[in-house]
Amino acid sequence: MSVFLAIDFETANYGSDSACAIGVVRVEEGKIAHEEAKLICPPSPEFHFTHIHGLTWSDVEFEPTFGAVWTGLRPLLDGVDFLAAHNSGFDRKVLNSCCTTYNVSPPEQEFICTVQLARKMWSIRPTKLPNVAHFLGLDLDHHDALSDSRACANIVIAAERDGWDFVNGYDNVGERYTALEE
Repeated sequence: MSVFLAIDFETANYGSDSACAIGVVRVEEGKIAHEEAKLICPPSPEFHFTHIHGLTWSDVEFEPTFGAVWTGLRPLLDGVDFLAAHNSGFDRKVLNSCCTTYNVSPPEQEFICTVQLARKMWSIRPTKLPNVAHFLGLDLDHHDALSDSRACANIVIAAERDGWDFVNGYDNVGERYTALEE
């Protein structure tokens, strides 16, 4: 079984460095070992996505910036094989943009996309997070960063239970897979 970190960001606006919340879930031995959620003060008070996640500038204006939050979360990356995110292209872009804005090093581990993983493992369509969570019987408070990252972690756990093996590069029917990134 792999050691991985599921990650989810909520953003304030269209800027890819506008993270206003992060949820991380570390999984070891097929079990959740640590969960953490943080509010983040983005570089601008401009909020466009309050209708999605419910967060406003007043919720985050006195919270630490991404640089401080990431410094505190970085030890959770020690020993992880990969990062997982649902629609990993989005979360990878937010993470890399925030790292650039705050002059911190991005993680070197590759991302596994649980959208792609769910399609490959169970032929689920549509594969929005609520669809996959429903298919697997997972609780989900969608667009809450911790709930979304927990669901993502549980998707990977379910895939590993069903035969997906990141460490050795095999899917549930014993075929080699290529990286599941979006």
